Amino acid sequence: MGDSIINLGVGELTHRERFRRVMHFQKVDRIPHWEFGYLRETLDRWHGEGLPAQYDDDPSVEAYFGVDPAVQVPVVHGPVPAFEGGLQVLEERANSRIERLPDGTVQEVQTKGVATIPHYIKMPIENRDDWLRFKERLDPEDPRRFRTDYEELGRRLLPCDRPVGINIGSYFGKPRDWIGFEHICLMLYDDRPLIEDIVETLTRIYYRQIEEALKYVEVDFAAGWEDICFRSGPMISPEAFREIVGPRLKRVCDLLRQHGCTVIWTDCDGDVTRLVPVWLEAGLNCMFPLEVHPGSDPVKYRKVWGRQILLRGGIAKYKLAGSKRGILDELKRVEPVVEEGGYIPHGDHRIPEDVSYENYRYYVREKLAMLGWRDDEVAQIEALRQL
Repeated sequence: MGDSIINLGVGELTHRERFRRVMHFQKVDRIPHWEFGYLRETLDRWHGEGLPAQYDDDPSVEAYFGVDPAVQVPVVHGPVPAFEGGLQVLEERANSRIERLPDGTVQEVQTKGVATIPHYIKMPIENRDDWLRFKERLDPEDPRRFRTDYEELGRRLLPCDRPVGINIGSYFGKPRDWIGFEHICLMLYDDRPLIEDIVETLTRIYYRQIEEALKYVEVDFAAGWEDICFRSGPMISPEAFREIVGPRLKRVCDLLRQHGCTVIWTDCDGDVTRLVPVWLEAGLNCMFPLEVHPGSDPVKYRKVWGRQILLRGGIAKYKLAGSKRGILDELKRVEPVVEEGGYIPHGDHRIPEDVSYENYRYYVREKLAMLGWRDDEVAQIEALRQL
């Protein structure tokens, strides 16, 4: 493999050692095998094509396919106390249902056909009074946020052989969920101080939770969520994102780095290219899940940003529904980046229902070969036996 970081001479590593070394461009025995889950419709299809019935959710299917494990440190980022009460059905329609959630959200959900993102009719935060109702539940010092014994957890995880991660929250995606797409875009102009207050409040919660956990727990990665981009780019201008989110995210990233955590990503679909410089400036250095079709391509990103950028994902999921030749070509496309390091390849989102069980098994086997897995390691994976 030439200058590949994959080198059996380093000896067999633990999952944790392997993750740390890959993400720092160091030699490893093999690259970690991670994936990003599956649509419900995909698992239903696969059960008819050979997937044993007992494997029926993301964790069990990932274990069946030999996905490497990781550990997540618990944090409490949401409203405390949580909004109480169950889902209330307001109206049943021919193909959908109108529901009210405990926080006040009113949504229409599909009840027939392929499940989709709900259509939101009313959002829980539409004005400052709504925000104050939420803000009462977002006290970063509420003692109910600190019920985890981090000191004991830190002692238990110190010898852990799996990579340990912590959640860094959502700085614009979560406010968008509360306010609504159109409304938050207008609010950026009509009431920017309100947006600033929401983002600042959330940042204080994230910072305080992480600060308390990292007093005792050693973490290897930090992960957030945004989903604020489409195939045409972000829903907020990079300039506004830099001004509103940048300094706040940087506070959290600086805290993580002070405690030795230098692998920080957020989950954002679509074309994130225009936001990458802002994230890098703030200290968020890993892009995930790298949806290829819109333009978030790991090969392109490594050429542009070199080793200052880390990568997760970037295998075009739609290619897995095609021919086996096409699957191999897609793996070959990213192989040079894999061999350089700083990259864990996997599907660029949840595997869709047009991917057959046979194709997915083939993809996993060939991906593991590219990642440097030995034949005896592959043979231990239940899903790949007799393939």
